[in-house]
Amino acid sequence: MDLFGMLNYGSYMLIFISIYALLTIGLNIQWGVAGLFNAGIAGFFAIGAYTTAILTSPHSDNYIGGFDLPVPIGLLCAMLMAVVIAWPIGKICLRFRSDYLAIATIGIAEIMRLVIKSEQWLTNGSYGITNIPRPFGDLAYTESQLAFLAIVAGILLCVYLLVERQQQSPWGRMMRAIRDNELAARAMGKDIEARRQQAFLFGAALMGLSGALYAHFNRSIFPEAIDPMVATFLIWIMLILGGSGNNRGAIIGTLIVWVIWSMSEFVTDTLPEEMAIKAKYLRIFLIGFILQLVLRYKPDGVLPEVQHGDTTASKSNNTSAG
Repeated sequence: MDLFGMLNYGSYMLIFISIYALLTIGLNIQWGVAGLFNAGIAGFFAIGAYTTAILTSPHSDNYIGGFDLPVPIGLLCAMLMAVVIAWPIGKICLRFRSDYLAIATIGIAEIMRLVIKSEQWLTNGSYGITNIPRPFGDLAYTESQLAFLAIVAGILLCVYLLVERQQQSPWGRMMRAIRDNELAARAMGKDIEARRQQAFLFGAALMGLSGALYAHFNRSIFPEAIDPMVATFLIWIMLILGGSGNNRGAIIGTLIVWVIWSMSEFVTDTLPEEMAIKAKYLRIFLIGFILQLVLRYKPDGVLPEVQHGDTTASKSNNTSAG
């Protein structure tokens, strides 16, 4: 592989890592901070992808939309649509706890996937939506990749800083208090249901944004792209491996899992066809094996959540000792 080939492959990898890091941070808000077991990530990812695809793609007689709007409007509307659809879902499903919430959300995500696949007038069905514009897509391939990487990395950096600031604010401390001891938080007069709804909507907006960026990067979107294996369960593995409750851990987990996932695909594609088909199942086994090792030796992930209360207590003890 020559220098340009390595540069293109590296930028391709970093773009996908950045997009999936947004998904993982969104899940971290819902699960790591609020304790909401959302197993329907693929549904909000699909909502964002198809919303921006319909709004920004050229006109087509095969499906509704094709409004040819600017990309920034598509990204904003993708987040807004994810929030609009997440609101009634949250109102109904957040009454459930733990396993029941996971079953409800994964069922809703499957309904979304079937609607996308079957309603051709809305999403062009299994044919998908193509000709989705990519920012700086008229540049040469390498320059276009690097320009899009700069956009996605800049969005990821802004999201990370904003989410970190939000989680260190009174809102973040209150959400962790609700997660750790709901009865105590309710006794203090906190509106538990409203706060959980806020976290659910916040995370859904980021999932919709990542779906929109995915669609613009590939310049197309098909129902196969929202496979629950890749768009839900792989995200959970990234967060658990990196460290639930820690946004830096979420990004590190995304980096580790996606590099292993992509590099193993690169290796299996070089095998003969019959062996390559069987070897692809080893990718899932490899990710699961690594997750088991992490859960065995580092159950809190590579970068565990920082316990602010413990840190403050240790600082006060050190000061007293001094």
